Amino acid sequence: MPTPKVTLDQWRALQAVVDLGGYAQAAEHLHRSQSSVSYAIRRLEHQLGLEVLQLHGRKAELTETGRLVLQRARDLICDAAELEQLALQASSGWETRLRLVVDAAFPTTLLMQALEQFAPHSRGTEVELNEVIMSGADDLVEAGQADIVIGHQLPQGCLGNAIIEIPFIAVAHHLHPLNNKGNTIDENDLRQHRQIIVRDSGQQQRDKGWLSSEHRWTVSSLDTSLTLVTNNMGFAWLPYHRIEESLTQGIIRPIPLQQGRVYKAALYLYFGHKTYAGPAARMLSTLLEQCAGEYEVDSEPRQ
Repeated sequence: MPTPKVTLDQWRALQAVVDLGGYAQAAEHLHRSQSSVSYAIRRLEHQLGLEVLQLHGRKAELTETGRLVLQRARDLICDAAELEQLALQASSGWETRLRLVVDAAFPTTLLMQALEQFAPHSRGTEVELNEVIMSGADDLVEAGQADIVIGHQLPQGCLGNAIIEIPFIAVAHHLHPLNNKGNTIDENDLRQHRQIIVRDSGQQQRDKGWLSSEHRWTVSSLDTSLTLVTNNMGFAWLPYHRIEESLTQGIIRPIPLQQGRVYKAALYLYFGHKTYAGPAARMLSTLLEQCAGEYEVDSEPRQ
């Protein structure tokens, strides 16, 4: 690839002359002499072998070719500024990328609130979001692929905070036999019906909750589990925030269990690197914790 003949300084001079309407204004803006700005433009035209500016009275205006090259030069100047900012951030310890690992049970609305608040202060930090089920978070931490984690448990030797408790409700379609027996349901009743289970996305394949049904279908996401339940294909324990709308609409109903209708799962926030968390990671983790602290739900959702 040939070495560029025109410098960024020359492109900046051209941009200033055009945007500010003249050489004098550009010189004042760039804190340079008018002659040095004029020389930068003449040198640029000589190196390119074309005319980019024409004087009309005292006003410098772009030629058609000049308009074309300046459009590309603006992108170049912007990219160069972003590169300099990126290097500055890296040297100051501000992360250029954050790998955020979040258990799918964490409410999406809270996650979006935190990310929306983080965005204006992110300094261009790239966020990689990875949603997991149960031990999937552990796998990414062990592989060194997580900076901030919201997961079901704290890894051994890791410090973190329990930031939220998610109620999981045993639910079935309103026409499901479990919701039409006319009395409370026990374990023997549950065993006779199909249970929808969400598969652990990690290598450990941990089980959680009651799993004694003789008939099981296993799916890979909470959304698929809810879809099956709302289509009267089985029963499941699902996070209240995921099913609230379906409960309100009467599509599904809590199963009238004698015991265990609701269980609560704590989610923990911790850093993927035990020894260090950068300023961007600390900022986003604080926002996540604050948003989670605003989460409120009835401990016993209506029948």
